[in-house]
Amino acid sequence: MSADPVDRKAWSVLIVSTLAFTVCFMVWMMFGVIGIPIKKQLGLNATEFGLLTAMPVLTGSLVRVPLGIWTDRYGGRIVMALLMVATVPAIWLMAYATQYWHFLVIGLFVGLAGGSFSVGTPYVARWFPKSRQGMAMGVYGAGNSGSAVNKFVAPVLLVSFGWAMVPQVYAAIMAGTVVLFWLFSHSDPRHLVTSNVSFGEQLKSLKDPRVLKYCQYYSIVFGGYVALALWMVQYYVGEFGLDIRVAALLAACFSLPGGVLRAIGGVLSDRYGAHKVTWWVMWVSWICLFLLSYPQTDFTVMTLDGARTFHLGLNVYAFTALLAVLGVAFAFGKASVFKYISDDYPQNIGAISGIVGLAGGLGGFVLPILFGVLLDLTGIRSSAFMLMYGVVWVSLIWMYWTEVRRTEVMGRNAPDFHLAG
Repeated sequence: MSADPVDRKAWSVLIVSTLAFTVCFMVWMMFGVIGIPIKKQLGLNATEFGLLTAMPVLTGSLVRVPLGIWTDRYGGRIVMALLMVATVPAIWLMAYATQYWHFLVIGLFVGLAGGSFSVGTPYVARWFPKSRQGMAMGVYGAGNSGSAVNKFVAPVLLVSFGWAMVPQVYAAIMAGTVVLFWLFSHSDPRHLVTSNVSFGEQLKSLKDPRVLKYCQYYSIVFGGYVALALWMVQYYVGEFGLDIRVAALLAACFSLPGGVLRAIGGVLSDRYGAHKVTWWVMWVSWICLFLLSYPQTDFTVMTLDGARTFHLGLNVYAFTALLAVLGVAFAFGKASVFKYISDDYPQNIGAISGIVGLAGGLGGFVLPILFGVLLDLTGIRSSAFMLMYGVVWVSLIWMYWTEVRRTEVMGRNAPDFHLAG
């Protein structure tokens, strides 16, 4: 009888935390849409636009480690509520920014919302048994779909009222979410970690090669997701000449599955293990990014009948389909990486998830800037995918040497050797 109230509390915590994370992610990704009219208003180049979109990601990444540690010590409920309250004034002030440096500075404070991931992940995980933690963290992580919500809501507000209305509406939504979260969330003193481990001592876990490897994986499945979610609306506008509302809708074909399906990735990771899911995620990402990397190309071939010109390149439909598949792969990968963490570090989920989340967030900060630099240097929009293709190569090679290579596929020690004999 006593187990039922605990179960109800666990589900209540999971649902309201996921809602809070969705709103936080929506705010965090705000520049992916409103950055386009701001870029035009301020006359920014691609590199400056990349820095503008990346500023909130920087703060959201840097605060992840301390927030994960504070969640272990003080509990996720109080830390999450205070974090959301702290972002409301900055979101509101965004509407009154007029100069480039205004947007950069305010963006740093708005970026605090991105730190919510390393609060909610250990918070919800501790309410569930180990066998279902992958599912719980996957459902919570589905709040990444706030990126897609941003692409549905912001363009409508932008076209109807101007870009300045977007942060004002978002500030009101965030304030309302704080109230809902506080009313329906719970705390359990048994979930607190009472150790007095310092911030510096927590960072020493970076000496663990497994943590570094998980940081690398997450820098592509989460960092790449964040970077593309910020970059794709203006990519569609520039590459295919689409209206901002249509561009945002198509970009959501990447953001929505990249967020919502994370829960399925958590269930698959519980069932088949983090390694198998992550390995397939990397290969699917590799194939998609290889095809997305190819720029629009016209080439001439000398034939018997003279010169013939051919065009090679993805149209908007094929491009969007590949992007959607990549979003699904990233969704599964984000869940599987955190299943690694809950398996390997059950007593230290907050700190380790904070560190891995920091690496992923820094990937989301650095990549948009590099996208802009490459675009300014080469003039090739698909150079963004070329860069990410290289990062996935690093993950595949690292995973092969540290995990896959240890499994003998052929020979006496292969799993099916005796059956085959």
